[in-house]
Amino acid sequence: MSQRRLQARVPSARVVAVAELPAHRLRFHKSARDGSAKCDAEETGNPEDRVIGVVYEIADAEKPDLDRHEALGFGYDEKQVELRSEKGSLHAWMYYATRINNSLKPFHWYKDHVLIGARENRLPADYIAQIEAVDSIDDPKPERHERELSIYSNT
Repeated sequence: MSQRRLQARVPSARVVAVAELPAHRLRFHKSARDGSAKCDAEETGNPEDRVIGVVYEIADAEKPDLDRHEALGFGYDEKQVELRSEKGSLHAWMYYATRINNSLKPFHWYKDHVLIGARENRLPADYIAQIEAVDSIDDPKPERHERELSIYSNT
């Protein structure tokens, strides 16, 4: 959700809307190559569940770069979803986890990326509190922690 992180990967990214994805819930259970958990909008089928996130538009030419960064085909796949926003109904593509491990936890820096994005896009306080409550762990490579969060040092 962090605009600065996404633009570091695909410079054309621009915010379209904050939106809700019904019948899904935010989980940190996607098994990543670095041994940690990453985010997933897990489909539950329960209309009471919802994921709140940010819809971005990117240049078509940058989609392969984003797919590579997001490990499309290596733990994530993509699908088109219908979202609800203040602008009405939106259709968007999203990545969803195909490699799941419920015993993993996200690294602190990864959870920070998610929280920074949630705050900068003014998601509801109770939703941010749910993300804050997620257990996270130290990255065994402290230099990666520093590198990941260095994109925010100019703010």
